[in-house]
This record gives sequence, structure tokens and C-alpha cells, in this order.
Amino acid sequence: MKAIPMLKMSISMTIFGSIGFFSIKTGLPSFELVFVRCICATLFLSLCWVLSGQSKKEKWNKREIVQIVACGIFLVFNWVFLFKAFEMMSVTVAISIYHLAPVLVLLIGSVIFKEKLTVLSFLSIIICFIGTLLIIGINNNTSFHELLSSGIIWALLAALFYAFTTLLGKGIKHTSAYAMTFLQTFLGIIILIPFVDFDSFTGLTQNNWIAITATGLVHTGLVYYLFFDSLRYLPTKIISALVFLDPGVAILLDTLFTGFRPTFIQILGIVLIFSGMAFSLKKPKTIQVELSENYGAKNA
Repeated sequence: MKAIPMLKMSISMTIFGSIGFFSIKTGLPSFELVFVRCICATLFLSLCWVLSGQSKKEKWNKREIVQIVACGIFLVFNWVFLFKAFEMMSVTVAISIYHLAPVLVLLIGSVIFKEKLTVLSFLSIIICFIGTLLIIGINNNTSFHELLSSGIIWALLAALFYAFTTLLGKGIKHTSAYAMTFLQTFLGIIILIPFVDFDSFTGLTQNNWIAITATGLVHTGLVYYLFFDSLRYLPTKIISALVFLDPGVAILLDTLFTGFRPTFIQILGIVLIFSGMAFSLKKPKTIQVELSENYGAKNA
């Protein structure tokens, strides 16, 4: 009975893995691209919300709405920073740094919620830290300006904001996934309007519009639908394993189609980051379930 949900989850993660490749092809800056995503997600998921009948059964909780709105702010800027990183650096490097988020959840969560770090958790943090240094290639002569212009800061900020989104989303139980994402993406539209340069949409080619449409409808609307529709039927261990399809596809496309060739040191850094991420997913159920459920709403 889990075969169809697993297929849906696998398809959603595989499609999302190509978002970095498509975002480059859109020709849009990060704010404008996220604005398009928010509009598409709001329209698509609100339709799913109504057609599924969930909107009539919705249980609204004031405390949760405040949490959802706060999560929405972090989520929107998480997307902006991620696409900004894609603009300035290799998708492979950006997506690898971005996947430090689960480890940041452990680190920040241990401080905020006073959750004791296990030996395995501490090991995962050390492994990911070493991997990040290797993939970034920081040395004594690296200036802040060089870090900023390379896109590394944006990728780290994206990971940090995703971690905040995950931690802030802990405890949301009454609001459905459709309603939660609708509120967050609708909020995103309102937040981004002052920052959007609508002139960016002029002069785009047909290929640009194809990529924009795919990013909005397929990578956002369809992916969210498949993800949320399969989430409730799958155990956390399977969700956590399928999460790795996303970066796997991203790195494969970056290598095959954009010509990116990581150095041996960068490959070692990538391996260490994802090894550390694998360790970080071996957490108590409360953290792990929250992390897995928020994954699709990210960054999907």
C-alpha cells in the first residue's frame, strides 16, 4: 500500500532536484523568481485544499497561525537566498551547503530547546563543518568580499533560514499542510511585492518563459501536491532516505549539463556534508518527523 505514496514522494524529490538547473534558465533574479513561485503555489495548493474538502474541515488555532506566519517569513527568504546562491555559484556547491540545514537544526535546537546532543549528533556537526570548509576552500587570504561574491554567504543563509523554519514549525499539529503552505506562500506574495522589479519580466525569451512556467507550476505546484499527498502514508525513515534524491539529481544535472567539474577536495567535502546529514537524521522522532515534513515546504 506504500508503493504509490513512495512513487509520488520519489517523483516530487526528483523533480525538485532539477530546480537549480531550471532557475538558471529563467533569466530572473532571485526575488522575482520566488515571487512567481509564491503565486503559483498559492493558486495551485489553494485549489487542492478546496477540491480535497480539507478546507471545510480545517481547525484554526490562533497560536498556530502566528507560528505559521513567522515560519512563512523565514521560508520566503530561505527561497530568496537559495536562488541568489544559484545565481552566483555552482548548483552542486550551493545545494551541498544548503543541506547543512538538518545539522543546523540539531545545533540551534540544542541551544533553544536545551536538547542534549548525542555523540552521533556531535559527530555529524563536526563532519559537516569539515566538509563545508573543504567545499568552500577557505584560506587565510580569503576576504569577506570574496566570500560574498562567490555566493557562499547566500547558501549558508538559505540553510540557516531553513533551519529556523523547521524549528519554528515544531508543534504545528492542527492546521493542515495545504492550509499552512497556502498561508505562507500568500504571505510571501505580500512580502515580496515591494522588492519585485517587474521590468525583469520584459525582454525574456520563449525558453526563459518555459523555465519560469516549469519552476512555478511543476517545481512548486505539482511537487508540493505530490509531496503532501504522500507524506501522511510514509514512515519517517523512508521520507528521510528519499530526501537524498533531491541533491543527487541536482548534482547530476549540474555535472552533465552545465559542465561543472568539482575538484577532488570539493568531492570530499560533498561526501562529508551528506554523510554528516545522514547521521543527523538519526534523531529522536520529534525532531526527525518535523524535519522531514518541513523539507517539502522549503525548499520544495
